[in-house]
Amino acid sequence: MHKFSFLVSDRIRLRALEPEDLDLLYSLENDPASWNMSNSTMPYSKFFLHQYLEHQQGDIFADKQLRLVIESIDKEVIGLVDLFEFQPLHQRAELGIIILKEYRKQGYAVDAINLLLDYAFNHLMLHQVYAQVGELNQDSIKLFQACGFTHESTLKQWLFTPDGFKDAFVFQKIKSI
Repeated sequence: MHKFSFLVSDRIRLRALEPEDLDLLYSLENDPASWNMSNSTMPYSKFFLHQYLEHQQGDIFADKQLRLVIESIDKEVIGLVDLFEFQPLHQRAELGIIILKEYRKQGYAVDAINLLLDYAFNHLMLHQVYAQVGELNQDSIKLFQACGFTHESTLKQWLFTPDGFKDAFVFQKIKSI
């Protein structure tokens, strides 16, 4: 039985990063296919990621970021979900998610986002959560729409890709009162 229930559903749980997650971080952060979505421009060393794991305080107010592992109830790692660009004064944060290829299109991303939104709105007391999604990323567009986000704006020529500049869509979810 888990000590807490607010980051657990019947299929998954969201948990803090552990030192054992170094290889997971290394493979995800160094996947060039996701770099244009994450603003990364170069690979990270294991040493750098180890330092990141070692020095993060695990407090969104101190780190301005909350990165959680998405794990099945059977303790299989499914992916990562993040709140970042945390702005306590404005009570908002940006959301990012990555699901390992073998677990995509099985509903895990919806479960993870819904758990994280519940935590963000009811524990962190955020007023809004937003996400930026590249125009070609139809799976993520459908995901955020399925989670109740609305398309609020388009950032023209926001993302540089091998095929040239592409637009990014800003999706937003405001806490319902």
